[in-house]
Amino acid sequence: MKAACWMGKHDVRVEEIPDPRLLNRQDCIVKVSSTAICGSDLHLFNGYVPTMKEYDVMGHEFMGEVVEVGPDVKNLRVGDRVLMPFQIACGGCYYCKHDLWSACDNSNPNAGQQENVMGHPGAGMYGYSHLYGGYDGGQAQYVRVPYADVNPVKLENDLPDDKLLFLTDILPTGFQAAAQADVKPGDVVAVWGCGPVGQFAILSAFLLGADKVIAIDREPERLNMARDVHGATPLNFEHAEPNVVYELKMLTGGRGPDVCIDAVGLEALGHGVGAVVDWTKQLLRMQSDRPNVLRQCFQACRKGGTVSIPGVYAGIIDGLNFGSAFGKGLTLKMGQTHVKKYLPTLLKLVEDGKIDPTFLITHKVPLSDAGQMYPIFKEKEDDCIKVVMRPWD
Repeated sequence: MKAACWMGKHDVRVEEIPDPRLLNRQDCIVKVSSTAICGSDLHLFNGYVPTMKEYDVMGHEFMGEVVEVGPDVKNLRVGDRVLMPFQIACGGCYYCKHDLWSACDNSNPNAGQQENVMGHPGAGMYGYSHLYGGYDGGQAQYVRVPYADVNPVKLENDLPDDKLLFLTDILPTGFQAAAQADVKPGDVVAVWGCGPVGQFAILSAFLLGADKVIAIDREPERLNMARDVHGATPLNFEHAEPNVVYELKMLTGGRGPDVCIDAVGLEALGHGVGAVVDWTKQLLRMQSDRPNVLRQCFQACRKGGTVSIPGVYAGIIDGLNFGSAFGKGLTLKMGQTHVKKYLPTLLKLVEDGKIDPTFLITHKVPLSDAGQMYPIFKEKEDDCIKVVMRPWD
């Protein structure tokens, strides 16, 4: 089969590799109909997530059709159309039973590696390094799916893939970012990063009743989308005078946003001395992440407010004014998205026409173009915001 394979830093190639096969009695095989490049994939592409190996298959946003099932699979049949939440869950552990799907105890065969780093292991993930289980991803023609009675979400509608694909990750991720921050009617919300997750965080904040959402980025096409599609107030961080924190105070009567959402994560851009120091420390391996946005969130958020962090962080950060968060009594909410917790609600909103995620798609290409699209997506060339790929075109 064809698959987009990680071959090294800044090197993704579409290669012919063996088709997946059933390994356990609870597995199924999914023929992928649509897949996408996620901003989180760029952390792998840029070399910031360890334990990647040559020929690892990329991608964790995908959907398709069941073409083979193991003998113990009871909930699926060949021919079923399914969505694939990006994390892998067993369905039976403490965390799965409490709707904490991304914390599953049993789905990561390399749990010891994560436990050494984090204290406790998280769930396995498709196409996201051997730290997260070493599972092949969905930027391929076929994928092996473990715990097939738990992970796939069977579809009962005939909506096109483009309306459904983002339910596998970025739409629930944006929604969780707003929901876990307890966004309420009348709130002012600031969202750093107007890429795919940021766009859905903006949409979700308004859905939950926010009075104003301030969208922070530097890319004109992203800021325009935030304004024109959602009605957000755009703020270009490169033009903020004297800085973003001051601008946010001016836009909120001096109080600061009620909720600050960091939809950027470990590769935050910036300007000034702090940004240069972050870049230098990261290059010298003195820290793994660039926390420029997180610093601004701590400084800008109103006293007693909430900072929500859907942006991925990988490890060690430096120069973070935690005293600011403590002194202001901030609440911090973060983590990998519990997709299956939010998917039923969001699927119903899509089916009812209350959310149309297709506004986000700027590029549709065959999977064979993955190698060319990764750098275009990374550099935001050709006004690229979201890439959807068809494995069979």
